Amino acid sequence: MKVNAAVTYQKGTFTLDEVELDDVKSNEVLVKIVACGVCHTDVVARDQDYPFPLPGILGHEGSGIVEKVGENVRDLKKGDHVVLSYAVCGHCDNCLTAHPGGCEHMDDLNFQGKLEDGTTRLHKGEQPISLFFGQSSFATYAVANEKNVIKVDPDVDISILGPLGCGIATGSGTVLNALKPGVGSTIAVYGTGAVGLSALMAAKIAGCTKIIAVDVFDNRLELAKEVGATHVVNSKRSDVVEEIRKITNNKGTTYAIETTGVPEVFMNALHALGTRGTLAQVAVSRGPVTLELNMDVMWNSKTIVGVIEGDAVSKIFIPQLVEYYKAGQFPFDKLVKFYDFKDIDQAFEDSKIGVTIKPVLRMPQ
Repeated sequence: MKVNAAVTYQKGTFTLDEVELDDVKSNEVLVKIVACGVCHTDVVARDQDYPFPLPGILGHEGSGIVEKVGENVRDLKKGDHVVLSYAVCGHCDNCLTAHPGGCEHMDDLNFQGKLEDGTTRLHKGEQPISLFFGQSSFATYAVANEKNVIKVDPDVDISILGPLGCGIATGSGTVLNALKPGVGSTIAVYGTGAVGLSALMAAKIAGCTKIIAVDVFDNRLELAKEVGATHVVNSKRSDVVEEIRKITNNKGTTYAIETTGVPEVFMNALHALGTRGTLAQVAVSRGPVTLELNMDVMWNSKTIVGVIEGDAVSKIFIPQLVEYYKAGQFPFDKLVKFYDFKDIDQAFEDSKIGVTIKPVLRMPQ
């Protein structure tokens, strides 16, 4: 079938074009995309900071309505409202032990342009077009394996739910699935973009007593207070470690989440941790980090852990987030601003300069 898509033919660009989308195979689902979130990972692939074969169609926070299912698909049917999440193999040790963020085939299935059978469903004439995250949702329709198609409550506006497939789940899942802070814990979140703000909301759900947001933008810190932060620190105007020590009665935080990838921010997060504290790194590094292992880690029994995709089992976690949203506990819609699909370049620019926290592209219907 013919679909409209934003194709990256060359590094750093999008071209709105008509391409061919092949029919579903036995375990696949055709989804009419209603909307798709814009995520920093799309930027990384578009700009070739991480290798992704071109030409390709990006987009990995798609949401929409099931149009057709393959003959072996049992849990989904035409008309279901769904969110598309990251692709996993489902059979490696990490997938089977409920840690699919560590799927042994993560790179192959999400960044190398093909589905599990080694082919793509997208073409322009004779030219194959690479898939992204097993979905390529910067398009009016997408084909995905049933494993990364998640049924959601049809009573909730489907156009806002796409970001639950990656960025929003990364922040909230790092708290609720990976760190699992106890009631009364202290946590600091470094960076108040979509991932960081989602982590703050989750920390409130988890019952953390002191929830500290760190950023350089006052407007984002104000929003952080709206969605869960009990304290905020502007790192342009304050010594972050000193301020956090004051807030925590010189104990440091029990947990920290670093969402920026900036080495200096990472070191602040580590130094502001308390004894036996845990730092979760969720962002791709923007440069090398040098640690003094004795003083920075061992003497105070600190833990540093990398977390991918919030360590979330998407088919379980995304419906849980929807329920938190319905209950008024997870107001992630405060982060969203909608753009028409044709304005994709503007959406990416606004995200880059910080005008919009979570752009969401609405597809032409």
